[in-house]
Amino acid sequence: MHRIMRKQQLSAEVFRLEVAAPEIARERQPGQFVILQLHDYSERIPLTIADADAAAGTITLIFQTVGRTTHLLADLAEGEAIPHLVGPLGQPTHIEQVGTVVCVGGGIGVAPLHPIAQGFKQAGNRLVVIMGARSKDLLILEDEMRAMADELVICTDDGSYGRQDLVTAPLLEYCQAAEPPAAVVAIGPPVMMKFCAQTTRPFAIPTTVSLNTIMIDGTGMCGGCRVNVGGKTLFTCVDGPEFDGHAVDFDTLILRLGAYKAREAEDHHRCHLELGLEGAH
Repeated sequence: MHRIMRKQQLSAEVFRLEVAAPEIARERQPGQFVILQLHDYSERIPLTIADADAAAGTITLIFQTVGRTTHLLADLAEGEAIPHLVGPLGQPTHIEQVGTVVCVGGGIGVAPLHPIAQGFKQAGNRLVVIMGARSKDLLILEDEMRAMADELVICTDDGSYGRQDLVTAPLLEYCQAAEPPAAVVAIGPPVMMKFCAQTTRPFAIPTTVSLNTIMIDGTGMCGGCRVNVGGKTLFTCVDGPEFDGHAVDFDTLILRLGAYKAREAEDHHRCHLELGLEGAH
């Protein structure tokens, strides 16, 4: 059993949990994830490890309520436990000292980006962080990113905070600079990662993307996270979740993700309705 030591709501539908998991906290590396189950017969969901404290024996999970399991997870209180938690899983991020690294995060993608940005900074790189969200109230981890970044750029779609721009606009400016970045990491909605990769491609800047949103089972057994990378079929959960952004077939990926939208919307609506009914009693 893995007890929830601390719970925080970051925005309307995004939550942060600090969970007791000493062995995972000691072994995890940036880019890796865990799989959890809320009971023996519930679905298994993969969540990226957003941070860890080896001394305290805790890992940090940040997630958005989308389907039934994430809603039930968000409903747990401090002191309650997650019965099944396995990890760390997935290939860790390749981190080395390369010079200037630009890390681009969109929406909830800032959470899995956090340990990666942290790792590149600790490796001695100059760190630039670009964060984007639809509006100011949907931004997460601003203080944490500001504390480690040499430069922080914030973009919002509605102009309520920072620049009213897409994250690709400042990314292009950095690519066009006299000394462009040595590497770019982009994590967020697939369409955002697609256009980040298109932005860096003409400059031949190595660009890493994380395809964690397509993972289902998390072990490679279900085949649901198949992706086409450089003409090869790979599995996000065992071969990734990170890949060369210039080699990913984003168009096929986005089409496949759309297959789950109707079911996700149905679960999202039903969970909100159920929670509302429970609160009425």
